[in-house]
Amino acid sequence: MSNIDLQTLLFEFIGGLGIFLLGIKYMGEGLQKSAGDRLRDILDRFTSNPFLGVLAGIIVTILIQSSSGTTVLTIGLVNAGFMTLRQAIGVIMGANIGTTVTAFIIGIDIGEYALPIIAIGCFLLFFFKNTKINNIGQTVFGFGALFFGLELMSGGLKPLRSLEVFQELTLEMSQTPILGVVVGTVFTVIVQSSSATIGILQTLFADGAMDLKAALPVLFGDNIGTTITAILASIGASVAARRAALTHVIFNVIGTTIVLILLTPFTNYVGFLQEQFVLNKEMTIAFAHGSFNIVNTLIQLPFIGALAWAVTKIVPGKDVIIEYKPQHLDPIFIQQSSSLALDQAKAEVVRMGEYAYKGLEETNLYLTNHHQKHSEMAIQIEGALNSLDRKITDYLIELSGESMSELESARHTALMDSVRDIERIGDHFENIIELIDYKISNKVQLTDQAIEDLNNMFDLTILTVKQAIKSLDNTNREEALAVVQKEDQIDKMERVFRKKHIIRMNEGLCSGSAGIVFVDIISNLERIGDHAVNIAEAVLGEK
Repeated sequence: MSNIDLQTLLFEFIGGLGIFLLGIKYMGEGLQKSAGDRLRDILDRFTSNPFLGVLAGIIVTILIQSSSGTTVLTIGLVNAGFMTLRQAIGVIMGANIGTTVTAFIIGIDIGEYALPIIAIGCFLLFFFKNTKINNIGQTVFGFGALFFGLELMSGGLKPLRSLEVFQELTLEMSQTPILGVVVGTVFTVIVQSSSATIGILQTLFADGAMDLKAALPVLFGDNIGTTITAILASIGASVAARRAALTHVIFNVIGTTIVLILLTPFTNYVGFLQEQFVLNKEMTIAFAHGSFNIVNTLIQLPFIGALAWAVTKIVPGKDVIIEYKPQHLDPIFIQQSSSLALDQAKAEVVRMGEYAYKGLEETNLYLTNHHQKHSEMAIQIEGALNSLDRKITDYLIELSGESMSELESARHTALMDSVRDIERIGDHFENIIELIDYKISNKVQLTDQAIEDLNNMFDLTILTVKQAIKSLDNTNREEALAVVQKEDQIDKMERVFRKKHIIRMNEGLCSGSAGIVFVDIISNLERIGDHAVNIAEAVLGEK
């Protein structure tokens, strides 16, 4: 083979793989945007039992075209207290089945229509301003790119079957299935997409470069390799995240072990399907992939409890759960006693307030050490604040329909105002996280003095919010008055630090972008101080 041929074939394969991965990404993103927030709702609602969890996992994975993406969404819901580990395992099993859909799509031989499909997708993307049509365009473009990438890869892989080294490798894989598993696992770890590696396997099998006995172990290895994405995502993450990732690995390793023991009957079964349904070679691999994951799920579904127990033992520790769901809002009190219902609401508002200063602390840690886990925790807390804001507000609106004394009405109004202020605190620390992200990604350097000023202002702001929530919890006027004084200090601090920053700018000690980050952070902290004083004033306003 000449150098020119080798270069052309290599470029076709690498370029085809790139276009294929882009197609998968675009198709998944287009489907995800079309589905909107329904993905999280599907996972939240339909996981009451393991069977429904599997079903939810299948649906969401089909929509986002990524089993790893579904696992990440599931981990978020476990962290949020919406889902137990047992429910999450059901979803992960379903995700494995859902990811086989890509292989079935590839099995439909429409590669020659790839370019017109891409053209239709581009037309919908560029000539329409409607978001829904754009999302459909993105999906169609991704669909076309997936097939175009496969066609290019096929061109690059064709000469492999004539290479002696490759022939020897496939023969070895036929005789030693474990070698095929290792090859599939390693290749998927490198490419970071089981859909891509299974697509390549389908192409090699269709071109006659390997027989079914060699292809199946590689397919099982692809399934193990796809779990690496979840493992990488869980490094440094919560205990729940690490347990979910480990479940994914154990599930696929057990499945592969079972099917390797029964490889001969499984190969015969796949051959039988191929003959009975007159399947093309790509579709044969798709059916093998689907059968493997469905049978694996059916075998392991009754043992979800044992899986959960095993990963809890292997990954010890306590879950840090940010509970999105309210704990004190019992609707029964609304009809029975307005006073008791207000006590319930107040307890929930205080809990929400505790989350607010916890989020501020995590934001400050993120500014100090740039560890992603602090950013993720703060964003989770902000999500919890939004959720609690809606639930508490709905509860208080329902309560407002009941008859209340003048004092109860004042408490009701104070709580309504406080909920809004706490939710806004979450918005402000989310703004600060975005500013820190900008600082990190653009390598913006703050001076030591600027960092010290920010930390001082953070400390005072966190203390002020804590005291405001404490004054609300105990209806303590002294605490509330102390909050008002501290807020004055925050305002003065903001003015002083802004002036010091201008001096640094004039002396050329910091850049313009550093100045923007610094000023925006202290501005957000000052606004948080305002919301803390609003909570304190609501306490002072109560008779």
